Amino acid sequence: MDNKKIRLTQMVTSAGCAAKIFPYILSDALKSIKWVTNENVLVGFSGKDDAGVYKLGHNLALIHTTDFFTPVVDDPFTFGQIAAANAMSDVYAMGGVPLSALNIVAFPQKEDINILKEILRGGMEKASEDDCVIIGGHSIDIPTIVYGLSVTGTVNPAHVKGNDKAKAGDALILTKALGTGLLNNSIKYDKLDDGVYTELVKSMTRLNKCASEAMIRAEATACTDVTGFGLAGHAMQMAQASNVIIKIKTNELPILNGAELAIKENLLTRGDKSNREYTKDFVINEGQIDKTKEHIVYDPQTSGGLLISVPENKSQSLLKDLHTCGDDNSRIIGEVVSPTKETKPGTIIFDFR
Repeated sequence: MDNKKIRLTQMVTSAGCAAKIFPYILSDALKSIKWVTNENVLVGFSGKDDAGVYKLGHNLALIHTTDFFTPVVDDPFTFGQIAAANAMSDVYAMGGVPLSALNIVAFPQKEDINILKEILRGGMEKASEDDCVIIGGHSIDIPTIVYGLSVTGTVNPAHVKGNDKAKAGDALILTKALGTGLLNNSIKYDKLDDGVYTELVKSMTRLNKCASEAMIRAEATACTDVTGFGLAGHAMQMAQASNVIIKIKTNELPILNGAELAIKENLLTRGDKSNREYTKDFVINEGQIDKTKEHIVYDPQTSGGLLISVPENKSQSLLKDLHTCGDDNSRIIGEVVSPTKETKPGTIIFDFR
């Protein structure tokens, strides 16, 4: 990794999806507004889903999403690729196909303009992998570098894969390994070796296109992508929207090489703390807590994988399909269960046994 020429991560105070507004603060801001809606809005604010869905006709709906963040790596082209893959992921999580996108850019114009050119080129090349065309955008001149996309996708209204239909008895599959927040922080402090960096970039630049297509073929009941709120936050949102309990076996979690070392070196992001705060009323821990794996479930992910709820009898075939198409870190990590008198819906149970 050549980071001697450009250190984008040194130009920002927090990186990637770890730079999000704390979820409990954002929730407080959103709930104070009575959001206008109509009968064509199939997915809006209510379920805290990955994207909005607006119905145009019986067989066609538009998926709208936007995502942007500060640099997570030092190379501008790679940063552009990661930001684009991350933004497109919301469309894939809804079971849709990206159609077009707009650039969202903040850049200090006193800096070398070639940095911005490479960021934009990286975003364009990644979007073009799935024939998603970037057709414009908007930019502002501020001291902090920010890049991302506003993406429009299409989906059949009958095939939307929201986070609100997970069923008791479903298996839960995660398609990418966890730990990107920790490793991105390691980059910032120049504590990541080349091999770990290569694996990290491969994960963050990988589109969730194949995983989305596979889960549609498997008739998955629900899906969300795992990003800034960590596995704990996004699993909680799915459990709440679906009125179920989600149980996760922490020993089954796929973890990126280097993430556990980053925990030992205390290279935690601010999202570790805020995601704990966000989920604290809905988490039950079973067994003796493994502090390392506990940090992993709260770690904010950038361009993370899909968390898929799928009928148990189709889980193995889906897993095989995911491995065949290159999502090598995909694993069954838990299950969906019904609420009980003792355990309220929306609860996440982390099983450390």
